[in-house]
Amino acid sequence: MTTAPEPIALPVTAVTCLEDRAHVERSAELDLQAGVQRLRLGPVSALAVDRTLHAELTAEHPASVLDLRIVRTWTPREPVPSADDSALRLRIRALEGRQLALARRRERLETRIDLLDRLAADLLREIGEGAGHGETDPPRWAGELDRLDGERDTAGEQLRLVQKEMAEVSGHLDEVRSAVNASEGEPAELTAYIELTVESAAAGGVGLRLGHLTPCALWRPAYRAVLDGGSVTLETDAMVWQRTGEDWSDVRLTLSTARSALAGDPPRLAEDRLTLTDRSAADRRTVDVELREEETGNLRPAPVIGLPGVDDGGEARVLRAPAPVSVPGDGRAHRVPLSAFTTAARSEYACAPELSALVTRVVRFDNLAGHALLAGPVDLVRDSGYSGRGTLAFTAPGAFVELPFGSCDDHRVVRRAEESRDTTGITQRTVVTRTVRLHMSRFSAPDARGDRVVALRERIPVSEVSSVEVRLRTESCSPVPDEVDAEGIVRWDVPLPPDGHRTVTLVYEVSASAKVTGL
Repeated sequence: MTTAPEPIALPVTAVTCLEDRAHVERSAELDLQAGVQRLRLGPVSALAVDRTLHAELTAEHPASVLDLRIVRTWTPREPVPSADDSALRLRIRALEGRQLALARRRERLETRIDLLDRLAADLLREIGEGAGHGETDPPRWAGELDRLDGERDTAGEQLRLVQKEMAEVSGHLDEVRSAVNASEGEPAELTAYIELTVESAAAGGVGLRLGHLTPCALWRPAYRAVLDGGSVTLETDAMVWQRTGEDWSDVRLTLSTARSALAGDPPRLAEDRLTLTDRSAADRRTVDVELREEETGNLRPAPVIGLPGVDDGGEARVLRAPAPVSVPGDGRAHRVPLSAFTTAARSEYACAPELSALVTRVVRFDNLAGHALLAGPVDLVRDSGYSGRGTLAFTAPGAFVELPFGSCDDHRVVRRAEESRDTTGITQRTVVTRTVRLHMSRFSAPDARGDRVVALRERIPVSEVSSVEVRLRTESCSPVPDEVDAEGIVRWDVPLPPDGHRTVTLVYEVSASAKVTGL
């Protein structure tokens, strides 16, 4: 068996990015000899999952794969300066050398000052002993003391300058090291190669396609909606992150919502017992009801905390980039265009005062992208420019899309609610009457013309038991609602002229028999 002396390059040619990992495909042309031989391919990402590694050979003559494995080796960093070092790293070594020289000079100055202090102490002791024996030489003593004081002052000043320079060098060194950490990544220490053992019946060229899974790669959908008059343009993009240790250059990118990591085991069944209990006489005489709220619609984008998963409507979806893309392995988000379409849009100004006092411009249009729109953030752009960010819900192909394009600051809505409770004398029925008044106003520029229709929505309760009745008192409503649906949503289309004011009144009553409790 022969072994190739040099590794053969194995670039990434196609990537299928999943929700939390990626399937990487590599291809190369091999020049094989007749017989069994071992090839070294790579380098490849050290994060490749070994058990997912598979290879295929395509050739005109018989050829097969006998063995396939990943071999990882640790490459130690160079302990000495190299000619390939950057200017910042060379600057660091120069500063470290200067710092070492200053430290040695400081030690010498501190030693000299200590020696001068001891000489001064010996001279003072000699003066004291000479004075005790009657030996006096004031001129010599004064000269020696002055010379020692001068040398100590000079050494002290030099030590102060050295310490100041050391502080400056230390601060500059910290700045350069921070710049290196921010601009230059650490060299890869773990290197992986693929060892491939093949058998070929004849010498010649063979095509190799190799694939494996790798972590540290994911994608999420993102959108950009541009509203221009009566049309809207929706651009679908994919935000791709990857830090697999290698760059993806000019690869065929496929985006999938398949979750290969989910277990295929059925859910565990638990025991659920149902028991029958006789109702007491008190229970037969009363009907216990409760008021609960159920959300049936929302005009505002739902808040998203963190990075959500891909909402594909319960079915695996596959999207493909129309052109080869390049994604560096820096761990940052990279936007990849997928599709775009322009279609006519229908817009209305909507307000639900019980939820919010803002009047929102809502745009509705059909999904003509040719594929399902997955749930994700959408950047909203209109005539005045970027207006904010919303959330696009999962939308099937051909279904209508509903997007809020921000609130209108020139509208104001004030909501007031009153409630009265009464009991009839004969039937002892409880009647709760609720009155809701909505005061609307519009502030316009002096040159504004024409009315603006605002779709105003309010709700009334919906009864699920025959003992409780809900009635809309249309004779007391002003104006009469334009629509009341089965979910209790009452709608008015209110025209507002420039600087106009309107008051909308809603009156409904909830009546219950005497045996109803909890109302």
